[in-house]
Amino acid sequence: MTENPKHLLDRVSESPHRPSKIAKTAAQNLSNDEEEQQEAPMGPSPRTQRYLVAIEYIGTRFSGSQQQPNFRTVVGVLEEAFHKFIGQPVSIVCSSRTDAGVHALSNVCHVDIQRISKRKPGEVLPPHEQTVVRRAVNHFLQNEGDIMVIDVRCVPADFHARFKAQERTYFYRLLSGPEPLSTFERDRAWHVPEELDILAMQEACKILVGHHDFSSFRAAGCQAKSPIRTLDELTVSEVVSTPYFPSIVERRQNNLIMEDLHASSNKSESDLPVSSISIGNGASGFNGEASLGFGIRRRHRCFVVTARARSFLYHQVRLLVGVLKAVGTGNLTISDVERILNAKSVTAASPMAPPCGLYLGHVKYDLP
Repeated sequence: MTENPKHLLDRVSESPHRPSKIAKTAAQNLSNDEEEQQEAPMGPSPRTQRYLVAIEYIGTRFSGSQQQPNFRTVVGVLEEAFHKFIGQPVSIVCSSRTDAGVHALSNVCHVDIQRISKRKPGEVLPPHEQTVVRRAVNHFLQNEGDIMVIDVRCVPADFHARFKAQERTYFYRLLSGPEPLSTFERDRAWHVPEELDILAMQEACKILVGHHDFSSFRAAGCQAKSPIRTLDELTVSEVVSTPYFPSIVERRQNNLIMEDLHASSNKSESDLPVSSISIGNGASGFNGEASLGFGIRRRHRCFVVTARARSFLYHQVRLLVGVLKAVGTGNLTISDVERILNAKSVTAASPMAPPCGLYLGHVKYDLP
């Protein structure tokens, strides 16, 4: 039987301890998308438990992740939910800052909680279980509709969400095609009406991946001490657009394939029909069948740019995507990409991609 988050409040009370403001100040001095490696501040009191919290959110209605007076932010909403849970203000530090309109499949933050007995003020109780924290905070987030805690882990007092991060992965979604963008995709991807040449974009990635001076992909206002970064991965893939529902042609094709598989269950793999190896890659492709019925929307081609590195400069990913998109439409060549990288000036780059297609995908740690 699970605990009701409302009942959890009966067993917690306000703590006189607040986490050190040093951690929050250090985070605020770093620009968005910028993960400078600095010495981690001192941890909280030994009487306090530090939790590492993974969250997902749709960034459309947030004015970025960091706390801002009079604006709805990820940290602001999360701190309010924790306040309702434990009955006292908390200070939350995020691993990665995201702009207004940028989404997160998994951003990570840390928060310090001291659990004090409500019946016996001053008595410190054992820390809340990780699952209790996740359920209780999600209870207070449920009316927000665009943010959720997806994981919680107890960590040592000196474990810092930003400074201990070993790697960050970002995804960027582009939808290509002349059709108007679906209501379900609005503010979730960059709509490019032109066709994109994925092979050219992949060749451009080879120029940009690796250890470089990324001054041309560093927006004005970047506070990083050095423009040198190592981009461990930069790739472009075509995927099925989402939300995805199979067409009648695809459903019929899949049924035929399953019948072939059933009839061939006693045959070796080499005897199976070729179609069984390429489910979903039939004549309809990613764009839907050639002949659509009334009321059926033609799907866009969906491309995902993946960028992975220990740290990124301010707006680096969106500037990279802007150049890759220009290569895909034919407005830039591979030699132009080399020229832009060597120019070491952001004025040489193409217009920056909008925030709506950017997703913070994963933050990697060596967890204790």
